[in-house]
Amino acid sequence: MANVKLTNVVKVYDGNVVAVHDFNLDIKDKEFVVFVGPSGCGKSTTLRMIAGLEEISGGTVEIDGEVVNDLQPKDRDIAMVFQNYALYPHMSVYDNIAFSLRLKKMPEDEVYERVTRAADILGITEYLMRKPRALSGGQRQRVAIGRAMVRDSKVFLMDEPLSNLDAKLRNQMRAEIILLRQKLNTTFVYVTHDQTEAMTLGDRIVIMKDGYIQQVGTPTEVFDMPKNLFVAEFIGAPKMNIMETRLFRENGKWFVSPFGVKVPVEGEKGEALTKERVGEQDILLGIRPEHITLSFQGGAGLIPCSLEVNEMMGSELHLHVTTEDGSRLIVRVPTLGLSNEERKALRQGAKLFLGFESKALHFFSKETENNLLVKE
Repeated sequence: MANVKLTNVVKVYDGNVVAVHDFNLDIKDKEFVVFVGPSGCGKSTTLRMIAGLEEISGGTVEIDGEVVNDLQPKDRDIAMVFQNYALYPHMSVYDNIAFSLRLKKMPEDEVYERVTRAADILGITEYLMRKPRALSGGQRQRVAIGRAMVRDSKVFLMDEPLSNLDAKLRNQMRAEIILLRQKLNTTFVYVTHDQTEAMTLGDRIVIMKDGYIQQVGTPTEVFDMPKNLFVAEFIGAPKMNIMETRLFRENGKWFVSPFGVKVPVEGEKGEALTKERVGEQDILLGIRPEHITLSFQGGAGLIPCSLEVNEMMGSELHLHVTTEDGSRLIVRVPTLGLSNEERKALRQGAKLFLGFESKALHFFSKETENNLLVKE
């Protein structure tokens, strides 16, 4: 077993600066959990408290049922991969990976077996005799992961391991981490500020802001049912469109009226509003760019706008549009569904009309910014 449990964990600096507030989380054995949030939200501090690199100001951290608050990092049976690789420049790749094993006085034949096995899994066997300066960023990160792998630890901690890599290498290394997780079959706690990494890697995601947990859930849960406005805008790229409107009922049916256009709320979302006994009110309405439909002709329930910027992203377009009242929205449109004439028509100043998918609408309180359909 290698579960990790944090109970009422607090981190305070200089007597009054609270970096982490009342953090509670139960990480299951062999689960891959990702801490994600903007810089300064407390995610790396929380990871370092699990590792023993930061003193815990309050609460308890348990690993495999044992409270480890007062244990040194070397006694916690964890392995950690850092953002900056932290390799010894004067040592070969082999010696870097073997370093912690030799500190434990492990027999050299077992050191050789573990190092070569890790190198084979990570595809760095041919680099074992090289020095780190002769490797690319992605290769150095594999060495850092290999150094953690050989320890056969209960818990694998990774602190923004891909942030120093370029976009192409990050994509490649994300796939390799997924494969590595399948091979190691251990508990992972991973920190990132990149919501794409969080969504693709995590069994569960812990979204943080200002030292507080905002939501814990699977990638699907936090994407489909964000608990509050912060989560809604943080998860998803481009971020969710938010607008002020009125939520109201007519003849037993729900409607919203963004930009003065009456849009019905049908299906499951309408049923949920009734079930949760939500009252008529002014709200913050959210809809993701991919859930907005595009038309070149007006019609009932469509919102007129003009095109300001057309970003070509390969398989899709990101259209930045302005409504008649000056509000700005972003629309994601698959290029495959557009004719050549329609693509040519999507130029600056073009008159467009937008429709909202009822099943994809999100309703947030103007006072609390909490999702009206997500229970505490």
